[in-house]
Amino acid sequence: MNRKTLVLPAVAGLLTPVLAACGGTDSGAKNGDPIVVGTTDRFTATSDAPAPLDPAYAYDVGTWNILRQTVQTLMIQPKGEGSPVPEAAESCSFTDTGNERYACKLRSGLKFASGDPVTAADVKFSIDRALKLQADSGVAALLNTVDTVETQGEREVIFHLKTADATFPFKLSTPVAGIVNPKDYAKGKLRDGFEVDGSGPYTFKAQVKGDAMVSATFTKNPSYKGSSELNNDKVEIRSFDDADAMGAALDRGDIDVMSRTMSPGQIQKLDGGSDTHADLVDMPGLEIRYLAFNTNAQTVKDKAVRQAIAQVVNRGELVSKVYGTQAEPLYSLVPATLTGHSNSFFNKYGDPSVAKAKLLLAKAGVTAPLKLTLHYTTDHYGSATKQEFEVLQKQLNDSGLFDVTIQGHPWATFRPAEQKGQYDVYGMGWFPDFPDADNFLAPFLDKDNFLGSPYANSTIERTLIPESRREADRLDAAKSLTEIQDTVAEDVPVLPLWQGKQYVAARDDITGTSYALNSSSTLQLWELGRGVSG
Repeated sequence: MNRKTLVLPAVAGLLTPVLAACGGTDSGAKNGDPIVVGTTDRFTATSDAPAPLDPAYAYDVGTWNILRQTVQTLMIQPKGEGSPVPEAAESCSFTDTGNERYACKLRSGLKFASGDPVTAADVKFSIDRALKLQADSGVAALLNTVDTVETQGEREVIFHLKTADATFPFKLSTPVAGIVNPKDYAKGKLRDGFEVDGSGPYTFKAQVKGDAMVSATFTKNPSYKGSSELNNDKVEIRSFDDADAMGAALDRGDIDVMSRTMSPGQIQKLDGGSDTHADLVDMPGLEIRYLAFNTNAQTVKDKAVRQAIAQVVNRGELVSKVYGTQAEPLYSLVPATLTGHSNSFFNKYGDPSVAKAKLLLAKAGVTAPLKLTLHYTTDHYGSATKQEFEVLQKQLNDSGLFDVTIQGHPWATFRPAEQKGQYDVYGMGWFPDFPDADNFLAPFLDKDNFLGSPYANSTIERTLIPESRREADRLDAAKSLTEIQDTVAEDVPVLPLWQGKQYVAARDDITGTSYALNSSSTLQLWELGRGVSG
């Protein structure tokens, strides 16, 4: 196996991707064929979530990866990371010293794929719509610093913010800020089903069976004007039941690329060079996993119970047994590679200790063992999730302080149940909306948070988050960010577990895989192309 380092710009603290080139035969596909990408993401429209692909509702990495190809945003995270750059906009900038007024000018001649012109009024409509709908997914919270949106002529948009927000350019690069046509999207209602229209790099057509999208075709949008250069004319995404089925499709040549989520075993096999027809791209990632607590539930309402769980969980053992070198223990919501990270949980709890956990419960007058059920999703974060929860269950039960059972649920029922507060303790993952510490804290701790968590801390909401957002230089925000992380370690509304790498596997005639994902797990289909195998 040949291994070579790809020299790419990177976020401070992140390593550049490494390509494990295994050589072999090509797939036999012709250059005119669509590039076929496999995923284990499931796309369903249910009574609880009938509009999975509406930008005003969608808020998970799978649906966002559909929208990022099709619905254009004013800003975009660039190839190779770094600060956002203009996309639908020609230019954007803060126009005051307090980071409270942000102005953008649209590109000239911008059109939706339908041929309708994209105007400043459409941008205002799209932002106002998301804020008005306030979908229960929580995605509108990304825009909660917006006070009013003003237009000047056909091409100028001015955002007046309630408070300083140095992260606002990043937020304008997320799909909730996607520009939609008022002809296709009603102002007061979400768009049900699997239709998507916009001015992005591709048009979109879904293939649906029952209430699920099984595949989708992305076709180059001839009207597209933006910062991305397309290396292909057509890409197809196919959804698989599990990683094994997806891997078998790659082996047969039915698909060209495997994206999320591969199993640890598949990654080890590809990394070891035993596969002769596929290449593995290993790149830094900001994906995290954590336990979340319904702090109103009787079983975990007492802070001492949550602290005792934090004191018992052995992250090193968990990662070693389930993920090996594909993940690292995480001691804060903020990944170790981001500016503002603090090892707050390690600083407070140190190494796992049953004796310390027992003392915490005794001081609070809590009688052990406590009966708990840990809930996890069976089909959203990969096949290793069940094994991960089996390890957590054993760790907690072996302490003698807990009597834990585990229950798995498909994402289509898991997410609505979690939002309704039906689970006391449950496992979640987070793929960042943008690579900044704020996006690993505010979505969980601010008002109208992503989890719908009842936990609230007025100092975090009213003082620390606003303070951190005033600092354009993120190093200057470190003091506020650290205080937030220390408070989370004390109160334990969530318990961070690990931070993972990310991987793409592709047949050896596929090019551009090193840029197919950025650190926020954004799928960039336009980077993929066909080359010469060898």
